[in-house]
Amino acid sequence: MKIKLLLIIGLFYSISNFAQNEDAWVYFVDKPNATTQIASPLTILTQRALDRRTKQSILLDTKDAPLETSYVAAIAGSTGITILARSKWLNALHIQGLKANIDNLINLEIIPGIKIIDSIEYADRSLTGLSNKTSKSKKMSKWEKYEKITTSYGSAFNQIDQLNGIILHENNFTGEGMQIAVMDAGFPNVDTFEAFRNIRENNQILGGYDFVNRSSNYFSGHSHGRSVLSTMAGYLENGINGSTIDYMGTAPDASYYLFITEDVANEIRLEESMWVEAAERADSLGVDVINTSLGYSVFFDNAAHNYAYADMDGQTAFITRGAEVAFSRGMILVTSAGNEGNSSPWKYINAPADGPSVLTIGAVNSGGTIASFSSFGPTSDGRIKPDVCAQGQGAYIVNGSTNIGASNGTSFSSPIMTGAVACLWQAFPTKTNAEIIQYIKESGHLYGTPNDQEGYGIPDFESVYNNISSTYNEDSVDDFSVYPNPVNNHVFIKFPLETKKVEVAIYNVLGKQQVQQLVNNDKPFMDINYLPSGLYILKITEETSSVAFKIIKN
Repeated sequence: MKIKLLLIIGLFYSISNFAQNEDAWVYFVDKPNATTQIASPLTILTQRALDRRTKQSILLDTKDAPLETSYVAAIAGSTGITILARSKWLNALHIQGLKANIDNLINLEIIPGIKIIDSIEYADRSLTGLSNKTSKSKKMSKWEKYEKITTSYGSAFNQIDQLNGIILHENNFTGEGMQIAVMDAGFPNVDTFEAFRNIRENNQILGGYDFVNRSSNYFSGHSHGRSVLSTMAGYLENGINGSTIDYMGTAPDASYYLFITEDVANEIRLEESMWVEAAERADSLGVDVINTSLGYSVFFDNAAHNYAYADMDGQTAFITRGAEVAFSRGMILVTSAGNEGNSSPWKYINAPADGPSVLTIGAVNSGGTIASFSSFGPTSDGRIKPDVCAQGQGAYIVNGSTNIGASNGTSFSSPIMTGAVACLWQAFPTKTNAEIIQYIKESGHLYGTPNDQEGYGIPDFESVYNNISSTYNEDSVDDFSVYPNPVNNHVFIKFPLETKKVEVAIYNVLGKQQVQQLVNNDKPFMDINYLPSGLYILKITEETSSVAFKIIKN
């Protein structure tokens, strides 16, 4: 129930005035000072963020540069316009105002004859067609402290054991040195509850922000975020049933940023913009993994703002576009698939779970059977979603200072997976975000026969760990890899540092060559959109040596 207290005086005026206001994004034409800003990277990103880019050979680009301040000032000074949020990645402002005032912005100039607005996109997309341009989006451990008691996770044991993730903790990969940003609805009592004492005393809460209330008090809001956090960071010892450990999350030694982006009193498109703001801040701080147990589709307060299934295409929703940029900056995005599997007519995943680069998580029960509420894929453009699954039915969370209880939702399968992902990446820090995601997908028990509700199934982190360990050398530059796999349009090739150019050939299962071309590390991909769906062999040849990979073309 959403409760609003309004003054009697002026009530009619307030309601009628609000009804005329519209939400929209205005996209700027450029960033005129981007080159200068990128030339001084420590003015826009932390050293940790830069280090993450360097490890994955990711260059800075104009998306990293801040918004042009003179453009923002011009919008702020425009008649009847309120700025609600901003995104440097998408070079956009989320604004609110009367439609006539918003439409007038398309001709806004600072220097005579030079417009600063590229396009306007209304939250009510029936209005976008009336604006001067079409939105561009439519262009198509310290483990010693646990004394090796790895089999005593208390109530949370099955949640990590089902993923075969205990091997990571047994080898001292408990998230130490990794940073996770949690985007959610609130984190009340994380600063006081016993279950979070470990991360408080070890300074593992690095900070946070309440984007909804524009407040530095992030130990507030709805308890949903606290429950989500507990599946990764929660730790209770000798609290309830006398066991050595009563509860332990999947990444107990990781460090956390806590960002409130979900407005529980309202379901509005502004929440997407606040999420993108938080993701940009996470990037600038050097965060490795982002967990999002949120989703947006057909439940907005203003039905005209709802998405259609066709919009779950990985490139339409504002939050999804932001998530894709986040991935391109070198982070891993882990997101809940949604809880609409039992619903009608909407049973599908929610944005940003439709993102091509997002690791989307469905929910299973303790025995590995898919939860009926777990949302279905595929995406509207035919890609497999969800990607993999974790326990989300009967998942155990910390719901009080020392209280543990079972709860349901992909909201919990996602962070359970997030913690395991962070520990795996800690184990193999020279692997890229795309490589880590690919390993996880390929270990799924349904990898050869994915379906619309389970995706590639439940991953096996023990097999991933063992397989990578058998050949892993942290200092090695001799390895090639290909991703994504399965692939839709472009297959990318990761080059060893000293390699400049290779010959790549693709063969069908009968051994007939389909394509052969030279690929260099300045443009490390091939367009294979024209190939029919199926299994192929991709062979990389460098001088006298070669390596082959099996790839699936969707």
